Amino acid sequence: MSENAKKEKRTAVRQHMRVHWHDIVRSESDIPAVNALLKEKTSIIGRIGSMFLAVGTSAWRIRNAMNNVARELGISCNANIGLVTLTYTCFSEGSHYSQTISLPNTGINTDKLMDLKLFVDNFHEYANKYSVEQLHQILDEIEAKKPNYKPWQLGLAAGFACFAFTFLLGGGPVEMICAFLGAGMGCFVRSLLIKSKINILMNVAVGVAVAYTVYVAAILAGEIIFSLPPTHHAGYICAMLFIIPGFPLITGGLDLAKLDIRSGVERLVYATMIIVVATFVGWATALIYRFNPADFPKIEMVWPVKMALRSVMSFIGVYGFSCMFNSTRRMACTAGIIGMIANVTRLTLGDIYGIHIAIGAFIGALIAGLLASIVNKKVGVPRISLTVPSIVIMVPGLFMYKAVYFIGLNNISEGGVWLTSALLTVIALPMGLVFARVLTDVDFRHCS
Repeated sequence: MSENAKKEKRTAVRQHMRVHWHDIVRSESDIPAVNALLKEKTSIIGRIGSMFLAVGTSAWRIRNAMNNVARELGISCNANIGLVTLTYTCFSEGSHYSQTISLPNTGINTDKLMDLKLFVDNFHEYANKYSVEQLHQILDEIEAKKPNYKPWQLGLAAGFACFAFTFLLGGGPVEMICAFLGAGMGCFVRSLLIKSKINILMNVAVGVAVAYTVYVAAILAGEIIFSLPPTHHAGYICAMLFIIPGFPLITGGLDLAKLDIRSGVERLVYATMIIVVATFVGWATALIYRFNPADFPKIEMVWPVKMALRSVMSFIGVYGFSCMFNSTRRMACTAGIIGMIANVTRLTLGDIYGIHIAIGAFIGALIAGLLASIVNKKVGVPRISLTVPSIVIMVPGLFMYKAVYFIGLNNISEGGVWLTSALLTVIALPMGLVFARVLTDVDFRHCS
C-alpha cells in the first residue's frame, strides 16, 4: 500500500476513493512525457479528462482535450463520458490500457476550465519538455487552486443577479430589494453547505427554503414598518432563481447535439432533479406562508428609460451568475456585455414584434454564441464560460415554478400552459448555441 493510500485510510473513509496519480508514475524518471510508458501517458490523459469533467464542461470539450493530449503523446484514446464518471482506453503499438474514474460530485468552475484549456493548448511544448511526474505537479497546482470568491461574496453575487432578474421579469423596487435579500442569504447558506460537502438535494432544499423565508420576512417587515400594500408577494419566486441549473441544462443539450447521448441525458436528469426539488420546496413553502405567484403590478416607463434599465440589469444579472460559476472578474464582465446585448435584443423583439418567447430565446442564445465565438478567437476564453452565464438569465425559472405550483394545486390546465412554455424555451436555448457553434467552429460542425 502506498503512503498516500495509507494516509487516506487513516484520515477518512471515502465513498469515492481518491486516485493517487503520482503512484502510477516512476517518480525518479525525468524522461519527457512523449517517451514515457503507456500507463504513465494514460494517467495524464485520464487526469485531464477527470478535471475537465469536475468543472462542469460538456463531453465534447472533455473528449477534445483528451484527444489533443493523446495525439501529442503519440497514442490514441477512446472515451465514454457521463456526468460524474469517465471510462477510457488508450492504445499504442499493439497494447492498450484502460481506466475508469468516478467523481464524488459535479460542479462548475470556469476559472479552472480556463487554466485547463491553457494547459491543453500548450501541451505540444510540455510533452517534449516535462516528464509525466512534472506534468502531474502542474495539474496538482490547478486542482488545488482556491475559489475566487468566499461564501458571502457568492451570496452578494446571487443577490444582485436575482435583483436584476426581478426587474427583467416585471418586478418593482420592493420586489427587487426583497429578492436581493432572499437570494443572497439563500445562496450564502447553500455555499456553506456545499463547502461542508452536504448532499446536493439537501443543500438545494435548504437554500430555497432560506431564500423564501427571508423574502417573506422582508415583505412582512415592510408591511408593518412602512405600511406597504400586500401586492408585492409575487416576487418571492425570484428569490430562488439563483438555484436554476443553467450549466447542466445547456451542456446537456450541446452533448445531445454531438450524439454524446449518455452525457447529455445524465446532465438533463441532474438538472431536472434540481429543478424538481427547488420548485417543490418553493411550492410547499409558499403554501405555508400563504403566498401565491400572482402577476407583478404593472410599471409604466418611457421607452428610452426602459431600454437603459434593461441593459444595466441584464449586465448585472449575467455578471452575478458568472461570479457564481467562479469566473474571474474579467470573464464575468465579458459575459455580462455579451448577455446584455443578447438579452436586450430578445426582449426588444418580443415587445416590438410579439415573437414567441421560445423563438426569442433561440435568437438570444444564437447572438450570445456568435459573440462568444468572436471573443474566443481573439483572447482564447472558452466559449462555454461566456455563453452559459450570458443565457442563464433567459432560463424560464419563473415558468418552471408556476408549472409546479399550479399542478400541485390540481390546476392541470394552467400548470400545463406554463410547463409547455418552459420546455419550449429550455429546448430553444441550447439549440441557439448549437447553431452558433456549427456556424463558427469547423470541428464542432463535422462528425469525425
